[in-house]
Amino acid sequence: MDLFARLAVTDLPRAIAWGEKLFGAVESFAPNDTEHVWTLGEHVHLYAELLPQHAGHCAVTLFLDDLEGFLAAAADRGLRPDSQEVYENGVRKVIFLDPDGNEVGIGGAPA
Repeated sequence: MDLFARLAVTDLPRAIAWGEKLFGAVESFAPNDTEHVWTLGEHVHLYAELLPQHAGHCAVTLFLDDLEGFLAAAADRGLRPDSQEVYENGVRKVIFLDPDGNEVGIGGAPA
């Protein structure tokens, strides 16, 4: 099984630049003129698609083993979360909003 999660965007080059700040140097490809795909893990892909009528209404969450390392790397690339949450069980979630307002949540185990 492969997972492809979509972020609908209004400006594909802007979305690509933002995704590169968030994910860093991960494998990526452009299957056509309206999509860009980041491979975030084995069989796990997040893609931006030029769909202005749906932009800003997407939400995805990734759960990582090293949340702190991810946040430090994103900060080094100039991107900080828009908000943070800690659930009753200690699970943490940070939320990044792309330029269109799509939510990319990054979760991690209790500190």
